[in-house]
Amino acid sequence: MTTSIQEIDGKIVATLCGDLDTAAAPAAEKDLQPLMESAGKDIVIDCTKMDYIASSGLRLFLAILKKAKASGSRVVLKNVNEMVHDVLELTGFISIFEFE
Repeated sequence: MTTSIQEIDGKIVATLCGDLDTAAAPAAEKDLQPLMESAGKDIVIDCTKMDYIASSGLRLFLAILKKAKASGSRVVLKNVNEMVHDVLELTGFISIFEFE
């Protein structure tokens, strides 16, 4: 899994590529740490190139969401593919995130 973070139009945009599985989660958590410290800026997680998400990835998304909400920020998942969408739906995460 590779990640990149940019600030675009006042939002923090994280782009994820590959599988966010158990093996990739620790490195992804380290790479996405700036999202946890967004200081009130809205966050967009671009999943265009993310192929798969495991429970460890879901925990990471939830941690980002909790930190963001605590600082008054929004978290939007963008371009989620069908497989990832199905996992989010099965786990109930579909109702706690915003989507574009």
